[in-house]
Amino acid sequence: MSEQARLRAFAQLVETWSKKINLVSRSDIPVLWERHVQDSLQLVPHMPPGLTHAIDLGSGAGFPGMVLAIATGVNFTLIESDIRKSVFLREAARQVGAPVTVINGRIETAETAPAMLVTARALANLDKLLGLAAPHLAPGGICLFPKGPGVEVELTEAKPFWHMQVERLSASPNPAADQRCILKVSGLRHAGTTP
Repeated sequence: MSEQARLRAFAQLVETWSKKINLVSRSDIPVLWERHVQDSLQLVPHMPPGLTHAIDLGSGAGFPGMVLAIATGVNFTLIESDIRKSVFLREAARQVGAPVTVINGRIETAETAPAMLVTARALANLDKLLGLAAPHLAPGGICLFPKGPGVEVELTEAKPFWHMQVERLSASPNPAADQRCILKVSGLRHAGTTP
């Protein structure tokens, strides 16, 4: 199966399973490809070169972690606390041949080898997200977080607690009309720690 065919098969699985376990909202089903798959694929060009392992936090229906694993062949660890969603992720990975490991548990207690890339989408505000990501991030690694219109407020709220370099990457063909972006975070450490 080609990468495109595997992504389409995965999107079909999300649609089918959503009828039973509410992976995405019913209103998102007609725009699943654009709103979830293509949105996840926007992270691909920003992934570090030579990456062999990455971690996706709060994977839910597999966005962006499963999509990125299918699209790039990079091994992803997907951390998801909901057991039904974890069952879905394992079954979807098996059916489409995605290189993922699914951990069913809380992000705070999940035992993983730190990775050079940590991703998360629609999981938490930035301050909380950085706290969840930091223990899973290898030295010199980056975080890629798709964010919506409230990103400036989130950055302002997180600034007193974190040292980091932040790049705002466009996540829209029309950035002036659409306030979505991808935050690329590097050099992350808690403000209370020494470099």
